[in-house]
Amino acid sequence: MKKRSIILLMTLMFVLLLSTTAFAVDPEVAAANAEKFGLWTIIPPVLAIVLAFITKNVVLSLFLGVLSGTFLLNLQGANVFSALFHGFLSLVDNVLGSLADSWDAGIILQVLAIGGLIALISKMGGAKAVAESLSKKAKSPVSAQIITWLLGLFVFFDDYANALIVGPIMRPVTDKMRISREKLSFIIDATAAPIAGIALISTWVGYEISLIKDAYSSIGVDINAYSVFVSTIPYRFYNILMLMFIVFTAVFLKEFGPMLKAERRARTTGKVLPDGAKPMAASEGSELDPKEDTKLNVWNAIIPIMTLIIGAFVGFYYNGYICIMGGEDQALIELLKTSPYSFEGIREAFGASDASIVLFQAAVFAGIVAIIMGISQKIFTLNEAIDTWINGMKSLIITGVILLLAWSISSVIKELGTAVFLVSVLSEAIPPFLLPSIIFILGSVISFATGTSYGTMGILMPLAIPLAYAISPDNSYIIMSAGAVLTGAILGDHISPISDTTILSSMGSACDHLDHVKTQILYAVTVGLASILFGYIPVGLGMPIVIVLPVAIVLTGVIVYFVGKPVGNSVDDDQTSIKEGISI
Repeated sequence: MKKRSIILLMTLMFVLLLSTTAFAVDPEVAAANAEKFGLWTIIPPVLAIVLAFITKNVVLSLFLGVLSGTFLLNLQGANVFSALFHGFLSLVDNVLGSLADSWDAGIILQVLAIGGLIALISKMGGAKAVAESLSKKAKSPVSAQIITWLLGLFVFFDDYANALIVGPIMRPVTDKMRISREKLSFIIDATAAPIAGIALISTWVGYEISLIKDAYSSIGVDINAYSVFVSTIPYRFYNILMLMFIVFTAVFLKEFGPMLKAERRARTTGKVLPDGAKPMAASEGSELDPKEDTKLNVWNAIIPIMTLIIGAFVGFYYNGYICIMGGEDQALIELLKTSPYSFEGIREAFGASDASIVLFQAAVFAGIVAIIMGISQKIFTLNEAIDTWINGMKSLIITGVILLLAWSISSVIKELGTAVFLVSVLSEAIPPFLLPSIIFILGSVISFATGTSYGTMGILMPLAIPLAYAISPDNSYIIMSAGAVLTGAILGDHISPISDTTILSSMGSACDHLDHVKTQILYAVTVGLASILFGYIPVGLGMPIVIVLPVAIVLTGVIVYFVGKPVGNSVDDDQTSIKEGISI
């Protein structure tokens, strides 16, 4: 894996060195290209999607998608070889342009910095300490599942960390409570990406807000991407309903489909794994695991994470305050002078802040705090701390590569006028109330094929927002469409057997991977249908989100209660242990 990352980085650096200029997309040029190329403008995204189905490799698919677009832009007559050569150079220019942009560079840096922070917290044993502390409160199958869910919410900042931290800690507890490994892996998988995708601060935030900012700029609208990101959260129906679905199945002790069979097997026979299962297991002795003599302390997780959160919120206000006071909007300047800490003042300051810079600053500061804490407790030396921080960043190198390619295909799609063409063709063909649902379904299909939500978001977001804007310029309509992209990508990722988080969830819970996929797929599809029927169609028809979301949550609970069947009790020999609980 390390060799692959090094080769990938060296290739990327070589490509960057060849480049000379970056693209600047002119709306008039995009419109002219849309008219010139017509149907051919959809080649880059369609090629990326089709190749994703065939190769199961999102990096290769995005790369060839970008190359196909730059090839078209440089095609003059029948000179294919010249177009291919200059198309490659144009691709390089797109990548360099993305990396040279201060916003994009800030996004990549903050993602890497948060990865380093996660590694430091893991090395200090902080996340493990918190997980073990909470796991002691598990006294029954209900509480064991709820505690697992709560741990998943606590590790909100990264889906990979979630899958690999929660599973190993809760596995002994859920095994004693006779909860199947399939259910444990489902809870882990169903909290990891959904909570990371909607958390205000996570390794996902930078990528999501960068896509939003880029797509809005393509329609000539200058917005605060972080504010739009926050506004999409209520419209992330799949994320929210899936998180609540876990609670309903745990509290009601009801399941359906393959999961019902797995849970009844575990409760009645004590077999947490089916006969013939081949459980996956995370490798032991990871370089990011705490040393054996490390004294576990919950504050080694709480303090760095709270530093990140508080630092980010303080940074949002300060950065926005400086931006407003240095601007020309006299009304806002007067507001911050007279009422700097009012709700309106804080809201405006947050809205004017640069999230890419603030999150990077907060992550670096939290990392420094973690290093000082670890050194003062003699958990590691300064050199070991820096090595740990760097190792944490290495795990997110592939994220940086996907980011660059996603930005590049977005740039090519803009210049080709793909969105302009699709808008002209589809704006009158799709009923407005169905667009969010269609985007959600398409995102699910692409993500299922690729096994990654990141690549799906990068492909769809540049198309979804311009299309939604053309159909209805209403801000809430555009926001719900953006939310449909971000949450549809997670649904497809959940049911894909090649998804990294699906695989990591199987590893963390030591579950047979195919058993995990088979038992999870019906639940994911059920919540996906609920997201459409109870969420996207009603809001598409104009119903307010403050009514739709609570009703959708209640109806999801109704499905579990009436469709699900009781799991049943365990055998007599172990009923006492389940009733009295366990202590770890």
